[in-house]
Amino acid sequence: MKANGAQIIIESLKKENVEYMFGYPGGVVIPIFHQLFNAPFKFILSRHEQGAVHAADGYARASGKTGVVLATSGPGATNLVTGIATAYMDSVPLVVFTGQVSTRMIGNDAFQEVDVTGITRPITKHNYLVQDVKDLARIIKEAFHIAGTGRPGPVVIDVPVDISNAEHKFHYPEKIDIRGYKPKYEGHPVQIEKACKLIEASKKPVIYAGGGVIISNASKELREFVKLTGIPITTTLLGLGVYPETDKLSLEMLGMHGTYYANHAVNESDLLIAIGARFDDRVTGNIKTFIPNAKVIHIDIDPASVSKNVLVDVPIVGDCRHVLNEINKMIKAPSIDPWIKEVMKMKEEHPLTYDQPQKGMIKPQFVVEEIYRLTKGDAVICTEVGQNQMWAAQFYKYTQPRTFISSGGLGTMGYGFPAAIGAQLARPDKRVIDIAGDGSIQMNIQELIVAVQHRLPVIVAILNNGFLGMVRQWQQLFYEKRYSHTCINFAPDFVKLAEAYGAAGIRVEEKEDVAAAIKKALSINDRPIIIDFVVNREENVYPMVPAGKSVKDTIMRELA
Repeated sequence: MKANGAQIIIESLKKENVEYMFGYPGGVVIPIFHQLFNAPFKFILSRHEQGAVHAADGYARASGKTGVVLATSGPGATNLVTGIATAYMDSVPLVVFTGQVSTRMIGNDAFQEVDVTGITRPITKHNYLVQDVKDLARIIKEAFHIAGTGRPGPVVIDVPVDISNAEHKFHYPEKIDIRGYKPKYEGHPVQIEKACKLIEASKKPVIYAGGGVIISNASKELREFVKLTGIPITTTLLGLGVYPETDKLSLEMLGMHGTYYANHAVNESDLLIAIGARFDDRVTGNIKTFIPNAKVIHIDIDPASVSKNVLVDVPIVGDCRHVLNEINKMIKAPSIDPWIKEVMKMKEEHPLTYDQPQKGMIKPQFVVEEIYRLTKGDAVICTEVGQNQMWAAQFYKYTQPRTFISSGGLGTMGYGFPAAIGAQLARPDKRVIDIAGDGSIQMNIQELIVAVQHRLPVIVAILNNGFLGMVRQWQQLFYEKRYSHTCINFAPDFVKLAEAYGAAGIRVEEKEDVAAAIKKALSINDRPIIIDFVVNREENVYPMVPAGKSVKDTIMRELA
């Protein structure tokens, strides 16, 4: 069948079984929107392109599928950049279509022309400028293949308007063979055998699991590995849920705001088994003092990540699920009873806790604990970035993968709410809750109308302290308490704002009213709900390993 470029895009997306597309229209993508009018999948109209790409990202993380985005040229495309970078840093599969001026006008500073491929090259796994309509179907097939295989990531396809209008016979390739792109899924058997011997001989091993385990759908295999070996396990921020935090062998999250016992167990270990994690600076702190006595096994599908930050003794390049499957077939449990007793003692003596509030005062940690209690841990939690993100990571116990969705590598304020919209579309069977700060939530609040339009019961729990809390915390601890431009007392009335959009709004100022407000929000199923929790203003996130320091420098409470 002969079709124009716009039709080829829609037909190709049908072949990829796309369920949702997120975006915003504009001049050079009108031909594509003309065809979208009768498309068999649903188009979600955001109110800002950044909201669209974050929603597609949240959809991808919650579903395990590839998110799809469409925006126009110029400002439409540049508004996507933060979201593309967010997905790139966290290895989220996206295919992003941008409109472009006509091919004959490229380079002439035409109206709404921008070099999208040049701008996005450092923040995409791959990108394309389509120059001939005959290549379009193949490019789309390649883009989905690249985005979703190996270490996933965003792929941008820049489509000039004349390509959208040009005609060609539609043929969608069955298979793709890209020279030079052959992700390695099977780990080398010799390396796997070496790893098993190291594990069996270890006396103080710790498993350090990251988001790569979730991406490869290896939670089952990881849990089997822990069961077979009895080794305690800690996870990164993006690895939360890959192993149940309610289990005694869980040390929960490690890193700058990780648990005391996770950080100290890792520091004292003689073997660190890194699975789908990349040793980022928020985990390692001072790299020179990180794991001084430990050998390292590193399982990762991305060879560029192995020995990049930390020198590895046994590298295994491959998919976590495949590699763990092989390890589980041959592994023998190490003899580590004294180590387990030591780790359990750490957990008992240094629990994750906070100072109990004065009567009536709402502590943000308490809000998160109540959300956990009243949802029974059966919700998808999204977060913004900052203190709200860390409290959500610390005080909600995650037991399943793809139930904690947050911007890790880039730390993007304004991410959580649009991501929650995408997550709710992906998981209509789950309650989705965005734990937010009063600063972050205002960055993409316009997407509230999208949740109203589609009757999505996303709950936004604002931990409202009148500050840009995490920056203020750093100012308090390291910058002489000079709160330069972090006080945001002049915030909107979030209840009235919610009602203006057609959402529900609840304000909570007393501790005794927290549970009732959450229960009321959970009872509403036909629209989004904002709960404005007025929390203790200068509450800090602890423990805290200061940037560039080691676990011996951990701050457990306010400095004198």
